[in-house]
Amino acid sequence: MHTPANTVPLTENENLNLGLLNHYLQEKESGLETIQHITRYTGGYSNLTYSLQTANKAYVLRRPPLGANIKSAHDMGREFRVLSLLKPHFAKVPAPIIYCDIPDIIGAPFYIMESMEGIILRASNAPAMDISADIFQKVSAALVDNLALLHSLDIESTGLIQLGKPEGYVSRQVEGWIKRYYAAETDTIETLNSIANWIQKNQPRPQAPAFLHNDYKYDNLILNPADLSEIIGVLDWEMSTVGDPLMDFGASLAYWFEAGEAPVFKHYNLTWLPGNFSRKELIERYATKTGRDLSDILFYYVFGLFKNAVIAQQIYHRWKQGHSTDERFGALLPMIKLLGETASAALSKNTV
Repeated sequence: MHTPANTVPLTENENLNLGLLNHYLQEKESGLETIQHITRYTGGYSNLTYSLQTANKAYVLRRPPLGANIKSAHDMGREFRVLSLLKPHFAKVPAPIIYCDIPDIIGAPFYIMESMEGIILRASNAPAMDISADIFQKVSAALVDNLALLHSLDIESTGLIQLGKPEGYVSRQVEGWIKRYYAAETDTIETLNSIANWIQKNQPRPQAPAFLHNDYKYDNLILNPADLSEIIGVLDWEMSTVGDPLMDFGASLAYWFEAGEAPVFKHYNLTWLPGNFSRKELIERYATKTGRDLSDILFYYVFGLFKNAVIAQQIYHRWKQGHSTDERFGALLPMIKLLGETASAALSKNTV
């Protein structure tokens, strides 16, 4: 039995009823062997991800975070459906195996998918991996090219169109994320209030719609250990939909901090390491690969920063309510404020 790297034993409140889970999987003829051991993947702030180990193989189980009540952001059935529709047309996703909407089995709806083996670059491991600047340049290019490929999928012939409603997408996102922010507000942050007002009043011209990942960044990519510039898997499709692809690209830009910018961001990403593209280079390559008009990219970048601040605020709010004792969650407030300041600075300079 192989226990995957980057997993830890379950805490008392994370424990799953192994007997009940195995009985359910056998009853549903899932094709899985008996699960002998369960560990949890480290990293991430949202849905919980477990490794299910049988005698001969490992699988992955996803469930909503403890205490979450944000239905649209933690819909396991929808995430399973996304993988089911996407897999025939985009090979770099895990094959979905079974979805369970009965909360009594493990305490929440969940789904199981195949496990994809490879390297995931994170802020916690990449700085110590001695990756050359030349390699990082190639990985940066692969990251952009892979997103451009995803955005090139025909949403009609693939059936992906059924996952969203492109018309009015940007407006709905703006209003929705502003609403989420104020619903999870714990402290008055004037910069974020100002950004919320700005994105309401400065929405861009519509783009031709595409399928969006909506959380596309280094630590959601699985790389080939023999060639880090080859992306073999993309994970975490929980926020994917159909809409303006520059909202997706803007979200990636909002995760992309360069060397010399606020040092605290080095704890959350690895894009500052030598060889990584600058945001300007990312924009130029994406424009070349897709042929899209990026003249309004500042809006998408600022919105991406605002959305990241809201996601962090929701996590911090759950921590404040006592739904988690994870010290990372309790330390998010300075980061939330800094994201607001970063967005304000971009507007002041009129550039990403």
